[in-house]
Amino acid sequence: MSSNIKDVANLAGVSISTVSNVLSGKKG
Repeated sequence: MSSNIKDVANLAGVSISTVSNVLSGKKG
């Protein structure tokens, strides 16, 4: 799924680090 993080980040309009944190269960 890591290969899609950039796509998700771009579609969601957020940074890759934010997407990674959400996927890791971290908030903030």
